[in-house]
Amino acid sequence: MTMSRKLFGLTLAGALLFLAGCGAFGSREAAPAETPPADEIIDSILYEDGRRPRSTLWDFFRSRPDQGQIGAVNRYIWNAALETLNFLPVESADPFTGVISTGYGTPPGGGRAYRATIYVSDPALDARSLNIAMQTRGGAVDPATVRAIEDAILTRARQLRARDSRF
Repeated sequence: MTMSRKLFGLTLAGALLFLAGCGAFGSREAAPAETPPADEIIDSILYEDGRRPRSTLWDFFRSRPDQGQIGAVNRYIWNAALETLNFLPVESADPFTGVISTGYGTPPGGGRAYRATIYVSDPALDARSLNIAMQTRGGAVDPATVRAIEDAILTRARQLRARDSRF
């Protein structure tokens, strides 16, 4: 045998002995984790005080939260925006994020094409809940025009709410 084969054999035997010796000091097993059942975890997330709410037949007659919401937005502002800007073709509308994107359209009696992105950010019927970005093919729209459209949408939203409250 040559010296390199002997050296290779000794190196291999030493590596095997080293690996075999790694388990010689005993295994360190981790103690099993104490976790509550899944139902308890879900209940602790859903019901912060730890008690499940009880419902009765009388809950039907109690006042409920505002029904003027679609997802996370106010339905009156949402519908008023769609009605007021009905001359613009709707490209996408997502009531859960509150974004309506439109394509270019010309208002009745107007000669300039507009495009709008409407963002309804809050379930409250409030001016702060409505944000509009408009543009023409030539660039930005005058801020006074955008404010007039916001006012028209909010006025229509108030009208829709007043109409629904009569029923």
